[in-house]
Parts: sequence; structure tokens; C-alpha cells
Amino acid sequence: MAISKAMEYEHKVTPEEIDGLGHVNNQVYLDWFMDAATRHSLAVGWDVEKMLSMGEGWVVRRHEIDYLQSVLPGETVRMRTWVETAERASSERHYEIFRLSDGRKVCEGRTMWVWINYKTGRPSRIPEAVIKDFMNWVPETTGGR
Repeated sequence: MAISKAMEYEHKVTPEEIDGLGHVNNQVYLDWFMDAATRHSLAVGWDVEKMLSMGEGWVVRRHEIDYLQSVLPGETVRMRTWVETAERASSERHYEIFRLSDGRKVCEGRTMWVWINYKTGRPSRIPEAVIKDFMNWVPETTGGR
């Protein structure tokens, strides 16, 4: 069972996100994943500035992305992310992206995050407050950008 509820929001594809083949570039999906993780963490109360001031926070250990369908210029997608696990120093975050025009899932993935001490670069135990805040967070309706 996931430790957080899912955060969802819509995003309209921009011309800059389209590659030479006429669809959203593969790198863009990774950018979308990172944006979704950042938005979710901010919504829960753990923004980058807070973590920097603590001297600890998240870094990525691994991304996995499955590209399922193409997304074309002008389409709108619904981004969805949640924290699946949080154990010791590691946390797994999941992502799903749906095309609004037909509701089809176009991409899914996950990221393994590690909580580290920024000075030493070594893993550190995820603070209980971080886990608690993600577990207790209640989503609000959010708009696209």
C-alpha cells in the first residue's frame, strides 16, 4: 500500500516538448516526472529550500520509464504521482501519465530516491517528519501550467 495519496494535475504539451518525429520527446517524460515529484514534495511541505537548510534531502538513484503511447502537439496530459515506499534511506515514487483526449495511459515509471546528508553525500535515515507529512497529506485540486 502506498504511503502517500496521489497528486494529480494537468499539463498542456508545449511546442518545445515536441521532437523531430512529431511527438513528445522521451527526455521530456523524465522532466515531467521530476516536476511532478518537486510539486508533490512542495505541496506536502518539503521544498528544496527547507531541505537545503537542514543539510539533507533527496537525490535520485534510479529512474525507470515505460513509454506506452505517443503524445502529440497540443494535447493535454494528466500527471499522477505518489510515494509508494519509504524505508530507512530509500523511497520509491511512482508516476502515471494519461492523455486526456482518450484517457489512455501514455507513460508510467518509478524513481528510487535516496535521502542523503548533503555535506557528506552519504545516505541518511529519512526523517520521521518527512514520512509522516507524506502519509498525512490530503490532495487539493490543482490546475495545469
